[in-house]
Amino acid sequence: MRNRSSALRKSLSKSLLKSLALLGALTLTFSLIACSGSRDESSTLVIYSGRTAEYIASVFEDFTATTGIELDVRYGDSAALAAQILEEGENSPADLFISQDAGALGAVSGAGLLANLPDTLLNEVGEYFRSSKSDWVALTGRVRILAYAPDRVSALPASVDDLVNPEWKGRLGIAPTNASFQAFVTAMIEMRGEAATEKWLRGIVANSPKYFEKNSLIVEAIDSGEIDAGLVNHYYIYEVSEELGRKINVENHYFKAGDVGNLVNASGVGIVRMSKKQEVAKQLVEYLLSKEVQERFVAEVHEYSVVDPSLKPDGLIALSEVQAPNVKLTDLADLQRTQRLLIKVGLL
Repeated sequence: MRNRSSALRKSLSKSLLKSLALLGALTLTFSLIACSGSRDESSTLVIYSGRTAEYIASVFEDFTATTGIELDVRYGDSAALAAQILEEGENSPADLFISQDAGALGAVSGAGLLANLPDTLLNEVGEYFRSSKSDWVALTGRVRILAYAPDRVSALPASVDDLVNPEWKGRLGIAPTNASFQAFVTAMIEMRGEAATEKWLRGIVANSPKYFEKNSLIVEAIDSGEIDAGLVNHYYIYEVSEELGRKINVENHYFKAGDVGNLVNASGVGIVRMSKKQEVAKQLVEYLLSKEVQERFVAEVHEYSVVDPSLKPDGLIALSEVQAPNVKLTDLADLQRTQRLLIKVGLL
């Protein structure tokens, strides 16, 4: 994949500038899971899901089969769905918001649009994996790592700071438009400040990385030999390997203790404050945190359980052994500042 031209960056910048404020006008085209037959709309839960159908639709279907509660699921990008809820405000039809990352949940929480969850749900996870305002809870853990080709990378970097060194010139892949990369940059800003983060980003740009739209494309490029390493989430090795139907020439590398490159992010769920189906919505949250569903997330999606620390993807260290940076998930909500910085350095 070729590096983007300045014209493309300008085009992307103009597009993103229009949507920097989550309160901006936004029109989403939702995909629906259609429910057959007649349906009692008063008991149907409307879910805005930033998790794609591929990862969670079967869980929703089993919940309905088990409880008889119908679901109207509207899929979309997590940040865009957060913006939709913010735009709809008190008139939002959503009962629950499921996000692919903590930042989007934090944006809705910050606007006061999520309901407080009971301790019985909050206490299912550790303090790190729940809102400080008690209005959302994590569903799965997702670790940032360096994916690399073991036959071409002999000296692994101890820190993301090493990636600006000359030996990495033209060898690294990043996905600056991706939410997980932006959450990682947000964490770096929280830890180091904006000036230091800008310096690191400019160092990365100067090292001529390859740009990709998605993490999975980075992993595919490592496997094919186009690049040697890339900043992604831990589970993409499994995803690409399953798609290709073979073992790939890519492995995960964790950075040194406390490095921002080890950021642990999370998918999560909150109940929309305006929902008139609070008790029914709590049933779904309880189901998503159940041991059965947590085991499915680990086995099928290869993400970490946030409920049972013994559940982890095959071949990876336990989540408790990930030496994550000192940053809170609730600090990842300010995506506007991050996107402005990425535009400033030419990554958007």
